[in-house]
Amino acid sequence: MKPKILFMGTPEFAIPSLKILISNDYPVLGVVTQPDRPKGRGQKSVSSPVKVVAEQYNLKIFQPESVRDKEFLDTFSEISPDMVILTAFGQILPREIIEFPPMGCLNVHPSLLPKYRGAAPINRALINGEEKTGVTIMLMDEGVDSGDIILQEGTDIDPDETFDDLHNRLSQIGAGLLLNAVKDVTSGTVTRTPQDSSLITFAPRLTRETRHINWENSVKDIINLIRGLSSSPGAYSFLREKKLKIFFAVSGKMKTSGEKEPGKLGKLMESGLQVTAKDGHVYIQEVQLEGRKRMLIDDFLRGYQIFSDDVLE
Repeated sequence: MKPKILFMGTPEFAIPSLKILISNDYPVLGVVTQPDRPKGRGQKSVSSPVKVVAEQYNLKIFQPESVRDKEFLDTFSEISPDMVILTAFGQILPREIIEFPPMGCLNVHPSLLPKYRGAAPINRALINGEEKTGVTIMLMDEGVDSGDIILQEGTDIDPDETFDDLHNRLSQIGAGLLLNAVKDVTSGTVTRTPQDSSLITFAPRLTRETRHINWENSVKDIINLIRGLSSSPGAYSFLREKKLKIFFAVSGKMKTSGEKEPGKLGKLMESGLQVTAKDGHVYIQEVQLEGRKRMLIDDFLRGYQIFSDDVLE
């Protein structure tokens, strides 16, 4: 008999996992997602991507400000799920929820745990220049991404892959892995593997400082930062005191050492707009200047003149 499942998730990453449960006829008792938030210039209230999908399937929707509130915990007890599945929900679960379902709380986490515990595992793997990552299904405990591993699947990271590309691939891998994990838990054939504490690394939340490009860094580090933040929230620099988001760039070697100061803009080349870094050049290909649309660098430069003394700061 298939377990009754309560699903917890918020962003786009969680949607394939929710859909695969529905398409395989698992009884989803409801969806818990973050409350609607104001967004954009008009600060209009916007539903989470998971809520939009839940409405399409006529699922019950719960949006507590905190899952620790007594009102929600009482509701949770009434729902009485056999299993809770969480993927990119956005809140830490209390013991009352983790220990309640007889088949446990399963978490879909986009890294090969115990590497990259925390809020931004996909971003951090790319920023750090990792060549491989993956998805872990774990049984949750009260720690942050510290539960026993049920299943893992690794995947190579393409050298040009951006956050958007990798995010979408891992969300699909995670959905397929989740389905297998649910089957194993239901059949009683699941294997639990404790995480090796000596291998733990962390993926803390992204800050404004993290996103700000330091042109005194190496070309490789700058390119990896741009990849790891594209397209959202975006790596940025400042051009004449206006924020310039950079979504895609490629690397190039320096012809002579110490040719120009870091951040110095050069010519538009076949590879993109040349910018000097510590040990070479970064060639910018796609940007968005504050107050303008995102565009390819050729289109941007048709309406924006670059001067010889311009420096990205």
